[in-house]
Amino acid sequence: MNCWYVYIMANKPNGVIYIGVTDNIEERIKEHKLKIRPNAFTARYNCNNLVYFEEFDNVDEAILREKRFKKWKREWKVRCIEEMNPSWMDLSMNWNLDYKRIRNER
Repeated sequence: MNCWYVYIMANKPNGVIYIGVTDNIEERIKEHKLKIRPNAFTARYNCNNLVYFEEFDNVDEAILREKRFKKWKREWKVRCIEEMNPSWMDLSMNWNLDYKRIRNER
């Protein structure tokens, strides 16, 4: 069974945030960090820190959560992030994804 994730990327604490949904969070975060799509929102605003995520068993639930999340006031989103990750630490930094090596190969 596939897991689905709703996640939030940020460029710095209390900075620009991006909300997305994916079924492969490690690959998707790698794409954001490598700026695979240079004109995308996360690339333009340097949102390369994973600061929040939720896991779902069902794609429909994940998409519904993402849509609801995007409608929230910013202060509610920030509160949600800070409840899980008060320091806005990059939650993906210990995933052993070798971004520097991959970036140099491009």
